[in-house]
Amino acid sequence: MYLLKFKKNLVEKVWGGRGFESTLGFKLPTAELYGESWEVSCHPAGMSYVENGDMEGESLEKLFKEFGKDLVGEEIVQKYGEKFPLLIKYLDINDKLSVQVHPSDEYALRVEKEFGKSEVWYVMEASEDAKLILGLKKEITKEMYKEKVIKQDFTGLFNEVKVKKGDFIDVKPGVVHGTLEGSILICEIQQNSDTTYRIYDFDREVNGVKRELHLDKAMDVIKFGEEVKISSESSRTKIEIEDAKIEELIRGEYFSIDRLLINGTFEDPAYKNFKVYSILDGEGILTSKSVQYKIEKGDTYFIPAKTEVSIKGYLEVMKSYI
Repeated sequence: MYLLKFKKNLVEKVWGGRGFESTLGFKLPTAELYGESWEVSCHPAGMSYVENGDMEGESLEKLFKEFGKDLVGEEIVQKYGEKFPLLIKYLDINDKLSVQVHPSDEYALRVEKEFGKSEVWYVMEASEDAKLILGLKKEITKEMYKEKVIKQDFTGLFNEVKVKKGDFIDVKPGVVHGTLEGSILICEIQQNSDTTYRIYDFDREVNGVKRELHLDKAMDVIKFGEEVKISSESSRTKIEIEDAKIEELIRGEYFSIDRLLINGTFEDPAYKNFKVYSILDGEGILTSKSVQYKIEKGDTYFIPAKTEVSIKGYLEVMKSYI
């Protein structure tokens, strides 16, 4: 196995922009607005295909079936069977992201026949006026919410939060979320699911038609009174080693994430399961088994299980693993 880089699956969105091109250096295929880049995905809505090496053109789905534990780790295969567990994206949000909520595993597997969606957002860039919807106001009960939604009155329901570059947001299943103001570039790590229940889309029309809402299902899964955890760079514990700092962003049921700040050479030992590196800033060289890979801002690399790597350069890297 070698380090895999997948082709970017770019998705047009009404709330998207051109930030992938201007900030991350992606080559966008048309002049349209792009809101998502699916970086590592084994989901039929946006399958990843290898871009480098002998496996170029192969799907992650095929590799997962063919190589199993050698690709992802024996523990992952035992726990998830034939379902690849993660989905990693970049988001470029320049208009209001619909107010939405995601289901838990229990609900989604029963109703949608796929994983629920626990996800996290790392804010790579944000305008000064960037503001999100994160949860409902504390005083909102299920009865109050239902009464207002029936009337299509969404005033006073949502908790509004200003965010900035470097914020890390844990969006658990059942948490109502969306965006309100400004522009924001996000690295998103989530369970392998494409299930979203839309609550309010600001009466926006796409091709003359309002997008579908999912009010009944949303009502089923919303967690009232749930608080959203946000950490900033200044509040996180850092482990300093030679040439690098490591920030522990989350240790969760579905994934663990570290932010690596590298100024020199960082040795990352072999790990029982796969890892994914999202290159948030900088450039350098990624080395494995004497093979070198040039890396730069916006790149994403899949590190197979039990693979030792080193990173050299001045870089900010999001490391996702299970």
